[in-house]
Amino acid sequence: MKTIQKTAIALVASGLFATSAFAQTAPAAAPEVSPITANVTVTNNYVYRGLTQTDFKPAIQGGFDYAHESGFYIGNWNSSISWVSNQDYAIAKSSSIEMDVYAGVKKEIIGEGFASDLGVLQYYYPTSGTLATKTNPNTTELYVAQNFTLGSTTGFLKFSYAVTNIFGTANSNGSYYPDLTVNHDTGMYGISLNAHVGYQKIAGQTLAAGQPSPSYVDYKLGLTKDFGGGLSGSIAYVGTNLKKGSGATYGNTYAYNSTSGGSTRSQGASTGLISLTKTF
Repeated sequence: MKTIQKTAIALVASGLFATSAFAQTAPAAAPEVSPITANVTVTNNYVYRGLTQTDFKPAIQGGFDYAHESGFYIGNWNSSISWVSNQDYAIAKSSSIEMDVYAGVKKEIIGEGFASDLGVLQYYYPTSGTLATKTNPNTTELYVAQNFTLGSTTGFLKFSYAVTNIFGTANSNGSYYPDLTVNHDTGMYGISLNAHVGYQKIAGQTLAAGQPSPSYVDYKLGLTKDFGGGLSGSIAYVGTNLKKGSGATYGNTYAYNSTSGGSTRSQGASTGLISLTKTF
């Protein structure tokens, strides 16, 4: 997801409609804001929670969100991927797409600019057939987030909890991911500064003596440029502290030797990202 991020914007009823009491005396109302938005992104590498999902190759992504004035939202987001079909993991015979469906409620409970968010997210990987010795990669997470706005700085603190096995790792239900994202509008040329840090805990893993844990920290530092008209571009530097060969299942998945040109690059290796997004 989305790196995104995979979010829906809750709409406030008072911001959408003029009241009948002022209908005849107020200036002409602004065009009604649509409760449905869509987005398309092209990127040089799909990285999720610090880990490449496309073997360091480009990806195309897109989705849509519906946000009701009550605070309820629902959405779908999709991206091309390669990790599910990678031969070093062989979790499934074939899957070239990730399909995410999410729904929740987002309300300003604490105060204006401080929206609380509660929802569920389903990661789905349509495959041509799974291998009997591997765990289904489909994953369901519950999440709770607190958004904040402090002047020109915005962001959110979020906690995600897997109620199923996570991304094909056996016995890993109960894994969790707390993360913090902060964005600062510089006020210059439509440029914002972006920072993110998260911790992926992989539950239920039995490690051999001296074997590194599959749990890891990921981070991101970047810039976003708003070009106007719903078009934005971003550059970022991302990475993790994940060690190659970590864990017995999930760690091996996300620390495999890339097949690109015989490279031995870890899936969690530090890398640069460039992306272009259009929102409708």
